[in-house]
Amino acid sequence: MENLIIAFNAVLPVMLCIMLGYFLARIGMIKEELRKGLNSLCFKVFLPMYLFNSVYETDVSTAFNPGLMIFCCLGMIAWFALLMVTIPRLEEENPRRGVLIQAMFRSNFALFGLPMAETLCGAENMGPTNLLIGVCVPLVNILAVITLETFRGGKPSAKKMLIGIAKNPLIIASLLGLVFNLLNIPLYTGLKKTLVDLGKVATPLSMVALGASFSFASARIYRKQLLLGCSGKLIICPMLTVAMGALLGFRSETLVPILIYFGAPTAVSSFPMAQQMDGDGELAAALVVFTSALAIVSIFLWVFVLKSFGLI
Repeated sequence: MENLIIAFNAVLPVMLCIMLGYFLARIGMIKEELRKGLNSLCFKVFLPMYLFNSVYETDVSTAFNPGLMIFCCLGMIAWFALLMVTIPRLEEENPRRGVLIQAMFRSNFALFGLPMAETLCGAENMGPTNLLIGVCVPLVNILAVITLETFRGGKPSAKKMLIGIAKNPLIIASLLGLVFNLLNIPLYTGLKKTLVDLGKVATPLSMVALGASFSFASARIYRKQLLLGCSGKLIICPMLTVAMGALLGFRSETLVPILIYFGAPTAVSSFPMAQQMDGDGELAAALVVFTSALAIVSIFLWVFVLKSFGLI
């Protein structure tokens, strides 16, 4: 029951912010032009600050676990490759293809995962989980750009993808945070506080903008895509990766990060990124909403199963 409560409490702020955005849009306080402006602001300013802070603050030296890092990176690349092969066979429209693939590999790791990991592992064993923020966030953002650029329209090219990666503010911020972290470059206290304070705006503002874009009609329109996206993100992906991790000997504080990294709901940041890169924004919003709501149950069940087998 405790794990169910923790999962519920992790998702509740997300759902409340989304509901607020939905309500404000319905009463006319957030109009189309403002919604687009909020998405652009989050994607280009606030989310990069949030990612920079998250990566910069990660204690890489004490948390370094090469086995876990390699497993998660290779596991993510393998899952991404599988999606790039299978989803185009199941979905005909390019804007939906990119959004579906991104939603099924990009997790709400920091907002949803960290509270769950701390509860399951204890604050003293959070090192391996924190490490994944510093190492895997840049990888996931690079894969997201490749995905959305591939299905953006027109013929995909390596040059366009490289330009997209080089210009993506989330990737730039993640890599800068990693460089500053590894080189121990100090930040002026006033600048650091400003970055932290502005970074805190990213998640709630993104969720409000997402809620303003959400429509309950999307549950009917995107029935097939939501079933595919939610089952892939919350069931198939964690089933494959956690099983493989357990077979390779990962346990407790090293298996929990694998569950969270691959089994958490779709990242809120996937919505503004899809909007900015010509993906199906309405589908992206619906996938965040539905995976977040269903993750309360799915994470609880995964934890129950893993505890039953003595793996965590």
